Amino acid sequence: MGRAYQNRKESMAKTSDMKAKVYSRYGREIYVCAKNGGVEPDSNLALRSLIDRAKKDQVPGHVIDKALDKAKGGGGEDFAPARYEGYGPGGSMAIIECLTDNPNRTFGDVRVAFTKTKCKIGTQGTVAHMFDHAAIFSFAHDDEDTVLEALMEADVDVTDIENEDGVLTVFTPNTEFAKARQALTEAFEGIDFDVEEIQFIPHAYTTVEGEERELFDKFLAMLNDLDDVQNVYHNVEL
Repeated sequence: MGRAYQNRKESMAKTSDMKAKVYSRYGREIYVCAKNGGVEPDSNLALRSLIDRAKKDQVPGHVIDKALDKAKGGGGEDFAPARYEGYGPGGSMAIIECLTDNPNRTFGDVRVAFTKTKCKIGTQGTVAHMFDHAAIFSFAHDDEDTVLEALMEADVDVTDIENEDGVLTVFTPNTEFAKARQALTEAFEGIDFDVEEIQFIPHAYTTVEGEERELFDKFLAMLNDLDDVQNVYHNVEL
């Protein structure tokens, strides 16, 4: 798998406007997760993981609490996941994950980002087969065998384990996320995950240069400006 997951998506909070967008995206995702699986993190493991990740990304507590309170109310927006795929500048590939209350609007907005940067949006499955849909857990530990044994005892399908400077990264199929997380937290008390996410990881990376790189940067910027876009995964080496 390599350390490529660190290059997985574009959501860096470089300005106050971008921070606000990141907070909004976390708020929306927490709301949907809590509304679908319950507002108690102890019984909704996906919600617990999401809140932990939000805190590590320095999302303010009031943003998290507001999303949970909104979910408790039972009303509000009816967001649904949507995923779009296609080819970017220089033959690059991209997968865009969204949460939307208006699929027609979201598709139109995403399509504009493709067309205005000379890209081509495709149907679902167009490029997904060139990515692994993986659950990733990264944490401080120096004994691969002990970690692998704990996961195997819990019947977790482990794709790969990497060890770099005392940081282990475990890769499993995306469907194993909850089981893998539970096995690790039960086996290693006080474990602190640097990464605990489900991501799309490309099988191989490509380089985009010159005018095509400018178009690619514009493509990412346009997508990140869209409120409905949650994550953008691509295969460009940054």
